[in-house]
This record gives sequence, structure tokens and C-alpha cells, in this order.
Amino acid sequence: MQSLALLETVNRAAELFHWVADPEPAPFDNPPQGRLKVGVDLGTAYLTVAVLDEQDQPVTGEYQFAQVARDGLVVDFVGAIDLVRSMKDRIERRIGRELTHAASGYPPGVPGVEVQATSHVVEAAGMICTGLIDEPTAANALVKLENGVIVDVGGGTTGIAVVENGQVVYTADEATGGTHFSLVIAGAHNIPFEEAETLKIDPSRQPVLFPVIKPVLEKVASIVARHIEGYQVPEIALVGGSSAFYRAAEVIEEYTGIPTWVPPHPALVTPIGMAMNNNPEDYA
Repeated sequence: MQSLALLETVNRAAELFHWVADPEPAPFDNPPQGRLKVGVDLGTAYLTVAVLDEQDQPVTGEYQFAQVARDGLVVDFVGAIDLVRSMKDRIERRIGRELTHAASGYPPGVPGVEVQATSHVVEAAGMICTGLIDEPTAANALVKLENGVIVDVGGGTTGIAVVENGQVVYTADEATGGTHFSLVIAGAHNIPFEEAETLKIDPSRQPVLFPVIKPVLEKVASIVARHIEGYQVPEIALVGGSSAFYRAAEVIEEYTGIPTWVPPHPALVTPIGMAMNNNPEDYA
């Protein structure tokens, strides 16, 4: 179940993280002290840079819509570097300090060569990449399930991590995520994909869209059910931006028969978890 620490961290991050299209926040009065921990999440639909302090508490961050990666594969290397570098520069101006190191992540099952492309983006943007971690495992750094399943419903794929006694014992990843939600909406309403993306993230429109999206959520549930077969699973935690869709947890729970929940601001959980893996002692 959701811990108080999880709720406090994601709610604090939602207050401090900056949507790039909004007016830039004022600079900090005083630079944050101590080593900073940075996570760079190159998602299929969104790019996020999360900055934490040494106690894993949010300091600041940036996020924006971007299509520089697809299902964990960098498809626009130059564009990804430019976006990460510009986000890094804005954050540095805001906090009055340089970001020198970062961790990043990838969907489970992505080939090693492709995973390395993510680290190359981080380093070309001006930070040493201290490590790469699969996305659902990164999410559990914050969620801290002792026994259960982390399901990261991203833009292009659904990642799964089975956790037993606090350790990830199995990971998997399959296509189906928020991009598929948008494609279904676009087809059902005969509208452009970009318009469907906007409708999808509008909470006031989601109840009307739910009948169209429910079969896609059931596909996500079937992926989860297949991969957790044979494991004793007391609960499922949904993270990733697409898990915020109306009644998503309810559909997964009905299909699997396993209690399922979504933290507030689930899109921020995995980037924060990546940053938590950027340990200061790695470069002391």
C-alpha cells in the first residue's frame, strides 16, 4: 500500500517540478547544499529531469512532451541531446549550481546496445552517466514494495517488475501504453493524433473516453496477468503517466483479481526512482 513517504515525495515533486511550456520559475534564493542526485527519463512521450538532495527529497525538475525516444530506443539522438542540455541549463540557472552526474533508465528487455544510447545522450548533454536501471525497478526505489508487482505503464510499453522480499526477481516489458490510448481515441473520434493526446490527459474528458480506452487497459491487464503467473502477488502498484487514466487501477484489479493502486502524480515516480539510483558516493 501507499506509504506516507511516497505520498509526500511525489506531492512535493509535483509542486517543484516545472512544465517546460510554463513561465520559468524564479531562481532559488540560495543554492541547495550537499551532493545532488539527478535522474533523466527519456520516455516515449515525455522527457523528465528530476533533481533530488542527498536524502532523496525533491529539489526541482523539468518535464516536457518529446518524441525523441520510442519504447526505450533513442530515435532522435541530436534532438534528445538538445532537449536534455536545455533542461539542464535552465535547472542550473534556477538553482545556482552545476549538474554534473545523472542516472537514467530503460524498459526491461531493451537490447544492451540501445540502452547505451541513453547513457550517450546524458553524457553528450554534459553529465556523467553513473548508471542505467530498468524503469519498474527504478520506480520501486521510491514505491518500496516488499512483495508485489510494479507495473510501469509508459508511452509505448508496459514494464513489469515482480518484487519478493524487497528484491526484484523478474522483469518484463511489452508494447502497449499511452501512445496506444491516443491512437484508439484518434481512430474512434476521427481526430488527429495530437488532438487525441490532448484529450487523453484532460481529466474532465476521461470518463467519456473510458469506454474506448477500456479494451486497451484490459490489454495491459492481460500482459500483467501473463507475466505474473506462478508468483504470489499480494498487490500491484501502477506507475507511469498512462496509469493516471480514469479507472485504470480498477480495470487492472478486476482483470487480475489482485488489489491495485496508483500513487498521485504517477508519471513522476520513475524519474525520481532513477535519480535515487544516482548515488553521491558513486562519484565522491
